[in-house]
Amino acid sequence: MTSIPTIRAATEADLPAIMEIYNDAVANTTAIWNDTQVDLANRQDWFKARRSRGFPVLVADAGGAVAGYASYGDWRAFDGFRHTVEHSVYVHRDHRELGLGRLLMTALIEEAGKGGIHVMVACVEAGNAASIALHERLGFRNVGTFSEVGTKFGRWLDLTCLELRVPAASA
Repeated sequence: MTSIPTIRAATEADLPAIMEIYNDAVANTTAIWNDTQVDLANRQDWFKARRSRGFPVLVADAGGAVAGYASYGDWRAFDGFRHTVEHSVYVHRDHRELGLGRLLMTALIEEAGKGGIHVMVACVEAGNAASIALHERLGFRNVGTFSEVGTKFGRWLDLTCLELRVPAASA
């Protein structure tokens, strides 16, 4: 990567690249606890659902290529939780460890502030020290770990949860 990527709102044209990043995480990591990869129709439905709720989908654009993406959605589907969201951030395998996760998360937190979000929740596989450290550097507080609440690749996984009280948007 020779220049700093631009963080921008995703478009439908970005969905094939978002799908590729998602499917790579499904196949090769414990970041997503699904066993089944998705097709483009799935990502189109996901994108439409995010947009219909007014939730952002951001991409890191590295010279015209989608190098990562971030978004958030409902944390729990009850009215009382409407000001709390759970987010996701994924970076393409060829662009990891270059600071894109931080760029995407910083922009996503800013969008949350503009959108009236009070708390962002992160649920991270407990062995993903890099993601937990990134969240903590951004001000997220570790609120605990659930033991053996999921499985992937034939083993039990623990889930660490972090939260951030979102700063109000600047005027």
